[in-house]
This record gives sequence, structure tokens and C-alpha cells, in this order.
Amino acid sequence: MAGPSWKKSPPELIEAFGAVAGRYQDLELRKMFGYPAAFLGGNMATCLHEERWIVRLAEPDRTELLAREGAALFEPMPGRPMREYVVLPADVVADPDATAGWVERSIEHARTLPPKR
Repeated sequence: MAGPSWKKSPPELIEAFGAVAGRYQDLELRKMFGYPAAFLGGNMATCLHEERWIVRLAEPDRTELLAREGAALFEPMPGRPMREYVVLPADVVADPDATAGWVERSIEHARTLPPKR
């Protein structure tokens, strides 16, 4: 259930998420807190939250992405960061190929995680 102050993701962002995530047949698409999310082996790889696209990354990729202007650790609630998750900067989200590249990295990271049942 979405938090009371959370906004819905814009339809064009939801459409873009579906287009990128739909490229990967092994991803399980479902909702997380009312937002589109993609899982591999029960582990979330990427999701939307409000107007943001979130990717779960291994440390080297996380460091690289966080060095970009507009990227930030994902904090679903202020002061509560989820340290493996990074918000994609707007310029990346505006470029479907760049977004797909980061989603690919998030999927590769999810492949290294033990499956959840």
C-alpha cells in the first residue's frame, strides 16, 4: 500500500519502465508499495518510486552512479536510506539506452544474490 504522501508515478515513466524491464524474460514484474518493480530470484533489481527510477547496484556501480549529478541513494522516507539502491539521474532516465544500461547492471547484481523463496 502506498504511503499517504506518496505520489503515483507518471504514466510515461511507468510505460518506460515496462519497455525496459520487458526486455528481460527472467524478470518477475510485480508491484512494490504500489509501484512497478522487477525481481530476479525474489530480489528486487529495479523499481519506480513516485517520479524516480531506482536501481539496486553492486558497490563499484553504485559508486560510479553516485558520482553523477542528480544521482542519490534511495530514501523512501527521509533519513531512511536503502544503501544498495540508487535513484537514476533525470538525464539517464531521459535516455532509454542509458537507463537500460543501468538496469542491466542492476539485473547482473541481482543474479549474484542468493534467491529468496
